[in-house]
Amino acid sequence: MNIKTITIEGLSEDIKISQTDAGAKIVAERWDLNGVKTDHAIMGFARDEDRDAQYAKAVEVAGLVYGVDCHGRTFATDSMIHEVMNAIELVAGC
Repeated sequence: MNIKTITIEGLSEDIKISQTDAGAKIVAERWDLNGVKTDHAIMGFARDEDRDAQYAKAVEVAGLVYGVDCHGRTFATDSMIHEVMNAIELVAGC
Protein backbone atom coordinates (compact mmCIF):
# COMPACT_ATOMS: atom_id res chain seq x y z
CA MET A 1 0.00 0.00 0.00
CA ASN A 2 1.31 3.41 -0.95
CA ILE A 3 -0.30 6.47 0.66
CA LYS A 4 0.47 9.63 -1.29
CA THR A 5 -1.46 12.27 0.69
CA ILE A 6 -2.85 12.65 4.20
CA THR A 7 -4.83 15.66 5.45
CA ILE A 8 -4.97 16.39 9.19
CA GLU A 9 -7.62 18.80 10.43
CA GLY A 10 -5.93 21.44 12.58
CA LEU A 11 -7.31 24.15 14.83
CA SER A 12 -7.51 26.91 12.23
CA GLU A 13 -6.32 25.20 9.06
CA ASP A 14 -5.87 21.78 7.51
CA ILE A 15 -2.38 20.30 7.28
CA LYS A 16 -1.77 18.42 4.02
CA ILE A 17 1.15 15.99 3.81
CA SER A 18 2.04 15.01 0.24
CA GLN A 19 4.61 12.55 -1.04
CA THR A 20 7.62 13.87 -2.99
CA ASP A 21 10.64 12.15 -4.54
CA ALA A 22 12.78 13.01 -1.49
CA GLY A 23 10.16 12.43 1.20
CA ALA A 24 7.17 14.65 1.93
CA LYS A 25 5.99 18.24 1.57
CA ILE A 26 3.86 19.73 4.34
CA VAL A 27 1.38 22.47 3.43
CA ALA A 28 -1.20 24.43 5.45
CA GLU A 29 -4.51 24.81 3.61
CA ARG A 30 -6.49 27.89 4.63
CA TRP A 31 -10.02 28.86 3.60
CA ASP A 32 -11.01 32.53 3.54
CA LEU A 33 -14.50 33.94 4.08
CA ASN A 34 -15.22 33.80 0.34
CA GLY A 35 -14.55 30.05 0.22
CA VAL A 36 -11.23 30.41 -1.58
CA LYS A 37 -8.50 27.96 -0.54
CA THR A 38 -4.90 29.13 -0.26
CA ASP A 39 -1.92 26.89 0.36
CA HIS A 40 1.02 27.94 2.51
CA ALA A 41 4.07 25.67 2.28
CA ILE A 42 5.46 24.93 5.72
CA MET A 43 8.41 22.59 5.19
CA GLY A 44 9.89 19.60 3.45
CA PHE A 45 10.49 16.31 5.24
CA ALA A 46 13.37 14.30 3.78
CA ARG A 47 13.64 10.53 4.22
CA ASP A 48 17.38 10.72 4.83
CA GLU A 49 17.28 13.33 7.63
CA ASP A 50 18.36 12.22 11.08
CA ARG A 51 15.70 11.26 13.61
CA ASP A 52 16.15 14.41 15.74
CA ALA A 53 15.58 16.71 12.76
CA GLN A 54 12.46 14.74 11.79
CA TYR A 55 11.13 14.92 15.35
CA ALA A 56 11.71 18.69 15.48
CA LYS A 57 9.68 19.09 12.30
CA ALA A 58 6.92 16.88 13.73
CA VAL A 59 6.80 19.13 16.82
CA GLU A 60 6.30 22.16 14.57
CA VAL A 61 3.50 20.45 12.63
CA ALA A 62 1.87 19.27 15.88
CA GLY A 63 1.82 22.92 16.98
CA LEU A 64 -0.33 23.72 13.94
CA VAL A 65 -2.60 20.75 14.59
CA TYR A 66 -3.05 21.06 18.36
CA GLY A 67 -2.14 24.70 18.95
CA VAL A 68 0.57 26.46 20.95
CA ASP A 69 0.69 28.23 24.31
CA CYS A 70 1.62 31.87 24.89
CA HIS A 71 5.33 30.93 24.82
CA GLY A 72 5.04 29.18 21.45
CA ARG A 73 5.29 25.64 22.86
CA THR A 74 3.14 22.93 21.34
CA PHE A 75 -0.01 21.88 23.22
CA ALA A 76 0.73 18.23 22.46
CA THR A 77 2.04 15.33 24.47
CA ASP A 78 4.95 13.25 23.24
CA SER A 79 2.59 10.54 22.04
CA MET A 80 0.56 13.11 20.06
CA ILE A 81 3.76 14.34 18.41
CA HIS A 82 4.69 10.75 17.55
CA GLU A 83 1.26 10.25 15.94
CA VAL A 84 1.90 13.26 13.70
CA MET A 85 5.42 11.98 12.96
CA ASN A 86 4.07 8.53 12.07
CA ALA A 87 1.60 10.10 9.62
CA ILE A 88 4.40 12.10 7.99
CA GLU A 89 6.66 9.03 7.79
CA LEU A 90 3.82 6.96 6.31
CA VAL A 91 3.48 9.41 3.41
CA ALA A 92 7.23 10.03 3.07
CA GLY A 93 7.99 6.32 2.91
CA CYS A 94 10.40 6.25 5.85
